[in-house]
Amino acid sequence: MPATSGIFTSASLAFLRGLARHNRREWFEAHRADYEAAILRPIRELVEELDVRLARFAPEMVGDPRRSVFRIYRDVRFSADKSPYKVHAACWFFHRDASHRVGVESHGGGAGYYFHLQPGASLDAGGIWMPPREALGKIRDAMAEKPAAFERIVTAPALRRRFRELDTDAMLTRVPRGYAPDHPAARWLRYRTFTVSHGLSDAQVTSARLPALLADDFERMLPLVRWLNTALGLKPAQRR
Repeated sequence: MPATSGIFTSASLAFLRGLARHNRREWFEAHRADYEAAILRPIRELVEELDVRLARFAPEMVGDPRRSVFRIYRDVRFSADKSPYKVHAACWFFHRDASHRVGVESHGGGAGYYFHLQPGASLDAGGIWMPPREALGKIRDAMAEKPAAFERIVTAPALRRRFRELDTDAMLTRVPRGYAPDHPAARWLRYRTFTVSHGLSDAQVTSARLPALLADDFERMLPLVRWLNTALGLKPAQRR
């Protein structure tokens, strides 16, 4: 099941569909060569291509084929679902001065860009997902200090036309403790994750134009990503 170098194909989606149906070590090992050809090699090459493109408009953001690509293996230690493999592939582009880790375990991490490959459920995204407590506090403080600046970014027509609005995962029902209920930033202070995303079709993720499409979306997300990173003490750059 060969794949064209650096481009996802129908073989890439077929492998992930097969893995979803046969999520067992025996099946994966029998198809490891397919995984490496149809998933791992193209996603690493996609990371390299996007790293070059990011240097043109967001030089502080980087992609690294070793650190950007998420492992296919699931952490099943605390999960009732003991399926050993993820049924998607994904990669993450991060600030060069930050950790490459994501989410609540991302101590030292910042905002970045994400690509998710899954038949019928692919997407790209930008921002910071479920930041740990210290980072969340910094973001909320920056938001509370200058609420209009944050609101202008997340309600900008160019952002909303493509991504609609901030994702509402784990959003609080009330303003968090320490802030007045009628604070000018009350709406935004309730968020616990600060990301925007856009779904991608199977045709888009198997197109040769995928790197350009992702770069265009990442550039649209740049004001949000930079605002978040600035709040966390991570500076923008003019050049690599």
